[in-house]
Amino acid sequence: MEKTIERLVGDSAGVAYEFPVYRFKGSDSKAPTAYLQAALHAGELPGTVAIDALMPLLTKAEAEGRIKGSITVVPWANPVGRAQYIFGELEGRFHLPNRVNFNRDFPLIDKPDISLLPEEEYLPTVDQRLKARLLKLSVGHDIVLDLHCDDESTAYLYVPAVLWPAMQDCAAAMGVEAVLLWEGESGSAFEEASLQPHLASGRERLGSLVVTTVEYRGVADVNGATAEADAAGLYRLLVARGVVADTTVPKPGRFEGVVAPLENIDMMPAPKAGALLYDVKPGDWVKKGDRLATIVHTPGEAGGRAEIFAPQDGYILTRRSHRITRKGDDLVKLVGSERSEDARAGALEA
Repeated sequence: MEKTIERLVGDSAGVAYEFPVYRFKGSDSKAPTAYLQAALHAGELPGTVAIDALMPLLTKAEAEGRIKGSITVVPWANPVGRAQYIFGELEGRFHLPNRVNFNRDFPLIDKPDISLLPEEEYLPTVDQRLKARLLKLSVGHDIVLDLHCDDESTAYLYVPAVLWPAMQDCAAAMGVEAVLLWEGESGSAFEEASLQPHLASGRERLGSLVVTTVEYRGVADVNGATAEADAAGLYRLLVARGVVADTTVPKPGRFEGVVAPLENIDMMPAPKAGALLYDVKPGDWVKKGDRLATIVHTPGEAGGRAEIFAPQDGYILTRRSHRITRKGDDLVKLVGSERSEDARAGALEA
């Protein structure tokens, strides 16, 4: 394994950011290669601890000569967001100076050629330079995994529709519970920027790609047991796709979880501001008309509660972790059996 340190010049004199990159060199130039990154939203750490648990498996495979395709690993992908504390609370989703989501506005290029990426010295802000650097590290790999998490959630994947059902083995290997298929644009998220260079390469080439955003449950699900389970899933994927050789790992079966297009997601915005009482949790199945939550907006008064009901049959994928809500906050991702009446184009959230 080779470790290097990436350095980014900040926007103020004397300020710079660093993050480590680990590389495992493959023995077969024809084998698929993989890129894994975590914590692009700096406070989302289930992927970081999963990588920590994965590294010993890769180190052992390397020592035994079983790394066939090169692997690049970035456990802390966002040193800029990681430094953004406000009154003791980490704000790692948006770059504070320009309020841009760290997982939006990545450069889009039409071929897997890093020379097409913008020169960092001409990019005006450090978040833009970070995005160009991450693509420079990831472009050209056959497998690109961007590890995130939701608020409170089951484990699920965002997958470009053009790569499904060819990626069923990956979803099965990783042990996720749901897959959301997207088409079109996603605000130039990292996943879209990773797919874009390959769209002109033909269906045969696309069938061998793995590009996905992995949502590893909720932001508080950072513990050893799930880290080990997630690492085992990542390892199974690498074995299944021929990056790592391991005859002890069985091939994944058919994915049996929930699969739906983004258009089937009901986000359930809050009709009132107040205290939030949930009736459902991630992983629950509901029927149309079931109560999902109650908002206590005027405590102690008649009519001081507003109830939220399921607009269709479906699966509760996520819910917000806060218990005080503003009017209009999206509270739940309900994966419905039909297209949502509030279907949203592009990314579901800002």
